[in-house]
Amino acid sequence: MSPTTSFSFSLYASSNHAQISQPIEIRTLLNSGNRFYGSSSSSLTSSSIAPENLVFSSRKKHLPVKVQALAAETEQPKWWEKKAGPNMIDIHSTEQFLNALKDAGDRLVIVDFYGTWCGSCRAMFPKLCKTAQEHPEILFLKVNFDENKSLCKSLNVKVLPYFHFYRGAEGQVESFSCSLAKFQKLREAIERYNVGSSSDYPSLASEKVEDSSV
Repeated sequence: MSPTTSFSFSLYASSNHAQISQPIEIRTLLNSGNRFYGSSSSSLTSSSIAPENLVFSSRKKHLPVKVQALAAETEQPKWWEKKAGPNMIDIHSTEQFLNALKDAGDRLVIVDFYGTWCGSCRAMFPKLCKTAQEHPEILFLKVNFDENKSLCKSLNVKVLPYFHFYRGAEGQVESFSCSLAKFQKLREAIERYNVGSSSDYPSLASEKVEDSSV
């Protein structure tokens, strides 16, 4: 709250000698040394009432909610931090990337190379998440270009967003750049290389449902 901000409370006055039915509005100016100024619709003023006889009215209090709303907003995850489900993993190192490919077995793996500053990456990300939810049998790896520059350089990733497709012993089977306007290109590649189905991975499908219900 800035030094020039003012706020008011509704107070009631009580005294052994007088009963006041009208609430007295007390205003505090923070830049004036927390001095109190009173006003009332009754003929009595706050100057004639001792401070110890002023009683706060809980019915007139106003709670500040703007600060709470701002704090809640800042706690929301950034767009690239969101996950579609357990089959979407963030990659933070070359070692983690290689281990993920190894552990995937014969599953189709789609690697999304993106940049947090890339507008095209952000625009197509919701559709990518939807696709991941529709295909729990596919493993989606998210690689932040700025955090994994050496990895991206070794894989010859120079344009974003960029996608790699891997399949077990076959290794890399496809790679291309794709924007939101050409998202159908990614769907066609999935149909071409995805020989499995969600029914082959019932445990992953159930995990996806449990995750979305939270």
